[in-house]
Amino acid sequence: MKLSEFDYVLPEELIAQEPAYPRDHCRLLVVDRKSSRLEERCFYEIVDYLREGDVMVFNWSKVIPARLFGRKVTGGRVEILLLNERDTGVWEVLVKRAKRLHVGDRVSFGDSGFSAEVIKDLGEGRKLLSFSPSERFDDFLQKEGKVPLPPYICREVRSADDYQTVYAKVPGSVAAPTAGFHFTEELLRRIKSVGVKVVFVTLHVGLGTFRPVVVDEIEHHQMHAEYFEISEDAAGLINTAKAERRRIVAVGTTAVRVLETVANDSGQVIASSGWTDIFIYPGYRFKVVDALVTNFHLPKSTLLMLVYAFGGTNLMRGAYDFAIRKRYRFYSFGDGMLII
Repeated sequence: MKLSEFDYVLPEELIAQEPAYPRDHCRLLVVDRKSSRLEERCFYEIVDYLREGDVMVFNWSKVIPARLFGRKVTGGRVEILLLNERDTGVWEVLVKRAKRLHVGDRVSFGDSGFSAEVIKDLGEGRKLLSFSPSERFDDFLQKEGKVPLPPYICREVRSADDYQTVYAKVPGSVAAPTAGFHFTEELLRRIKSVGVKVVFVTLHVGLGTFRPVVVDEIEHHQMHAEYFEISEDAAGLINTAKAERRRIVAVGTTAVRVLETVANDSGQVIASSGWTDIFIYPGYRFKVVDALVTNFHLPKSTLLMLVYAFGGTNLMRGAYDFAIRKRYRFYSFGDGMLII
């Protein structure tokens, strides 16, 4: 498939710069795949579309303050985005203007007492850095690190919690699983009160999710692997629901990628952990997910491709055109979509 098939034009003023408040009072576009009907609601009304026995699957990965600013020992400012920890104190990172940083170069971080040495060039702006001292690194990160907001958000968040889901628990992501932004503690209580089961999985969002697609034929795009976990309890609840023909509602593309990674050909979910580079685009046969809560994604992104795969290319193009005409808010802090 051609990359151009996943392009659209978005007026800049529709890029949300801050979250809705309260979070569950943003807009919700409901897309019915059987009838092709589009319905406009408020997000807190999502409860009206859930059924007793549904299982909602959330990604409870927590965003870490992964953006660091340092200086080369020889001079020159360095901006670093942590991607994943390869070993104790050894991180794969993305470096802005990476050609200026070479193997053997050292970076210091103010008066923190921490420094890092470049030990390998991984290509595409990625480096392998060894931080020292390796102990107390989490404390260093909390003090020196910044929330790594996407480049289309042009203002600082009022609080780091603004770029975090209310149920975030497992630290490791460098970008938030943003479909979960719309849920409040009260909305989660209401969802459970109607008999919906809530389970959590982990996928640490990294370069694989937001790396741009640059090839003309999308089948040639290579996803970078991201770490995931799904427990025995979560897998058991999901498998029981599937056996009883109850719906699995994935909250976000990251939850989808975990479920589809660990499912066998018959749709049974296997409890496991590891790394996934699954790339879902139109033509993919979904084995587990029956409904999807998602945001409005960037043109030509792998996230948009997954949504097209789930909702159907023509229907989703129409839904995006509708959302633009109706002035929905797009991207991380934007409005939500429910595809049923």
